[in-house]
Amino acid sequence: MKAYIFPGQGSQFVGMGKDLYESAAIAKMLFDQANEILGFSITDVMFEGAEEDLKQTKITQPAIFLHSIAKAQMAGDSFQPDAVAGHSLGEFSALVAAKALSFEAALVLVYKRAMAMQKACEIQPSTMAAVLGLADDKVEEICASITDDLVVPANYNCPGQLVISGTISGVEKAVALCKEAGALKAVLLQVGGAFHSPLMQPAQEELAAAINATAFNTPICPIYQNVNALAETDPAQIKLKLIQQLTAPVRWTQTMQNMIQGGVSEFVEVGGTGKVLQGLVKKIDRAFPTSAL
Repeated sequence: MKAYIFPGQGSQFVGMGKDLYESAAIAKMLFDQANEILGFSITDVMFEGAEEDLKQTKITQPAIFLHSIAKAQMAGDSFQPDAVAGHSLGEFSALVAAKALSFEAALVLVYKRAMAMQKACEIQPSTMAAVLGLADDKVEEICASITDDLVVPANYNCPGQLVISGTISGVEKAVALCKEAGALKAVLLQVGGAFHSPLMQPAQEELAAAINATAFNTPICPIYQNVNALAETDPAQIKLKLIQQLTAPVRWTQTMQNMIQGGVSEFVEVGGTGKVLQGLVKKIDRAFPTSAL
């Protein structure tokens, strides 16, 4: 079984998509359509913008989504997923690949999501941190021990790599405690705010209305969703978990493990640098076959 996996924020790079736009008519058509839907030229930022421009949430999310879908469409008839999954934002790309969402509807949702998350970040200063070399349950215990502030596990990326999220002071307290507990590294990330934490509740409420008003189809293959790392094919449940995703942790480690147990024998990363998710799979099982489109 072949599974296609789709990256989220952090997989962007300067000039992303320019080669596709200039070499493939199907990619050019898709990118031009995206500019029209969004009401501005995102391709200008993707192709020529500075790294800082590309890091803006409102740019990063639709840019990575667009790059992933262009890569998938360029694969043509050879693109036949047996299962799909996406890391955070990448779940929208996975839903399009599985034909649960149209490209147009998904792009509108992705942009609304990005703008809602940006607004939520501005309500209260917040941040995230990466903790390396400490058991997940120990990081969970440390986060739970901080009762006078907010900090929670946000991204279970691979064994020994967990990202935490919360208020600046809450995350700083957790970082200090993780270092004391023997973490190889615990470092603040340069992000706009506390993604996948309760601080994204305002964004979740805003996005919920948009998702509930959007038509979802039964996917052509199971999608393993971030919230519970389980395969899903019911459109109503897919919608529900997509809404919950904004304030819940990304259970990527568990997703990869469940996909492997479910019979997946090869992972193909689609979009972005093509290296981020392959790297995480290799940290789960170094011998597992991976590639990128």
